[in-house]
Amino acid sequence: MNRLRNLFFGSIWALGSAAPALAQKAVPKPDFHQWAPTPPMGWNSWDCYGPTVTEAETKANADYMAKYLKKSGWEYVVVDIRWYVGNDTAHGYNEKDPDWNIDQYGRFVPAPNRFPSAVGGRGFKPLADHLHAQGLKFGIHLMRGVPVIAVQRKLPIKGTKLTAADIYSKEGQAAWLHDMYTVVAARPGAQEYYNSLFELYASWGVDLVKIDDLSEPYHTAEIELIRKAIDRTGRKIVFSMSPGETPIADAKHAQQHANMWRTVGDFWDSWEQLKEHFAVCARWAPFIMTGAWPDADMLPLGRLGIRAERGDDRQTRFTPDEQRTLMTLWSIFRSPLMFGGDLPSNTPATLALLTNPRVLAVNKASAHNRQLFRHGDLVGWVADDPKTGDKFLALFNAQDQEQAPASAAAATTPLISRQAPQAKLDVDITGAQKLYLAVRGGADGTAWDHADWLNPTLTDGAGKTLAINTLPWRTASAGWGQATVGKSVSGGPLSVAGQTYAAGIGTHANSVIEYDLPAGYSRFTATVGLDQAAAGQNTGGTFQALVFTQSPYQAAPADSVRVPVALAELGLPAGATVQDLWSGHSLGAVRGEFAPYIRRHGAGFYRISGPKIKK
Repeated sequence: MNRLRNLFFGSIWALGSAAPALAQKAVPKPDFHQWAPTPPMGWNSWDCYGPTVTEAETKANADYMAKYLKKSGWEYVVVDIRWYVGNDTAHGYNEKDPDWNIDQYGRFVPAPNRFPSAVGGRGFKPLADHLHAQGLKFGIHLMRGVPVIAVQRKLPIKGTKLTAADIYSKEGQAAWLHDMYTVVAARPGAQEYYNSLFELYASWGVDLVKIDDLSEPYHTAEIELIRKAIDRTGRKIVFSMSPGETPIADAKHAQQHANMWRTVGDFWDSWEQLKEHFAVCARWAPFIMTGAWPDADMLPLGRLGIRAERGDDRQTRFTPDEQRTLMTLWSIFRSPLMFGGDLPSNTPATLALLTNPRVLAVNKASAHNRQLFRHGDLVGWVADDPKTGDKFLALFNAQDQEQAPASAAAATTPLISRQAPQAKLDVDITGAQKLYLAVRGGADGTAWDHADWLNPTLTDGAGKTLAINTLPWRTASAGWGQATVGKSVSGGPLSVAGQTYAAGIGTHANSVIEYDLPAGYSRFTATVGLDQAAAGQNTGGTFQALVFTQSPYQAAPADSVRVPVALAELGLPAGATVQDLWSGHSLGAVRGEFAPYIRRHGAGFYRISGPKIKK
């Protein structure tokens, strides 16, 4: 008996003496980068349903993905903004009398009239379970911070004696949506609040969170709170930061805290915005990292605008060439691929665009992705196939019809900006048969360049006037959205510098509106201003307005041009064989130079294979 007792206590002593050594071998902390080893691929409700998507619509898109896209790697289904508001509105937000759905701890929950399976406190778990049963993953959109309504009601923070009113600040509140206040990271209860959020989302089975108003400006402290809260759950929740452009200075921090972060603001079916991506992607390519992906934003393809923030129900405005350019650039840049259109409405051409195995393979598994050259608007990108040593080559023809210089205009405004939001024009148009109202972006690109032509008026020699916005235009372009009579390009009233106007035209740089002039008019007058919808944003919002009586364009470039690449630049001086990745066809052997013709606004995508060395 004593022997057994000694053995027992001896074993206890031995274990106890070994405990410090065992404690020194800490359990490895899970690396969240492993949760997104390739760029995430999925569908997001924003481009087609804005803040009003329903459970039925989400399931319809998920069912399509499971049937047609899952085998190609598409897996995430993301419910975007304001799923907690029961009476939100299309083409904007209901901030007048929102029907909030929020729990006792200040955490938004799904609106049951839109998501019936959420009734009874079940949240998004039934919807997530439905997706998981199909082999898909579920994501939601959040706004940074703590709900204003939770602060006003002083709702408690779970697991503490504090309330939402103890952790908030009005400083830094989003200018474009006022649902949330900033969480002050240093205050007691701040981490516990974010912990409670992600405990709830993990219990629902959420696999991805897209958090808005987080990365431009960059909210370092809240990002770190979120990272800790996600890790604490033990669930592999992919963390996406939005919108952009994320500051380059914060790129390293983003890599160490998020799986993906936006490189641009909201991207729509605008060639002007797509063209800007060449510079953006080149800027961000050095920061591509496995599990931490610069995000060029969603793919505005297929059927868009059903109840979206921008535009009406439509098929994408991108031409087939532009759609191929988009998919080619996103793939060789290794951006996450989040489709924005309504999947059940896809045409066979759109489905083929999304499921090309050779193109998607570059997005999933390539290395050293970088811009090879940019000669004006002819652009080349290259990447390596880490398995074979082959090169992937993407060639783009981004040439546009060149604009006439501002000196050729009949009149121009100074640069319009937040500091100088409007300018008047009074132009002599005697003898003119045409009138072109042009808007060109300022030095900061075309972000948020919402331009309003206010009270645009023709006057003849006798003083008779005609509001030009009552005339049909011949053509009208806009760099984002579409030119609209009586409304801003965002769909709201024409509002500049605190004043609302009934008569005018809303558009967005770069834009040209062309009119055939009635005879006899000799003067054109208007006020041009930065619309209020853009004046409250953080970036962009600078442009110049110009009036032309002759075409504002110079001669159009050729429909296609050769884009030459010396094989020596690819490390293949001995020659190579070429495969077209879009068609799958072999283009045969080339030596010295590969120089395909690329259509204007189009792209070519190729696998370049060097001579195989016989062993």
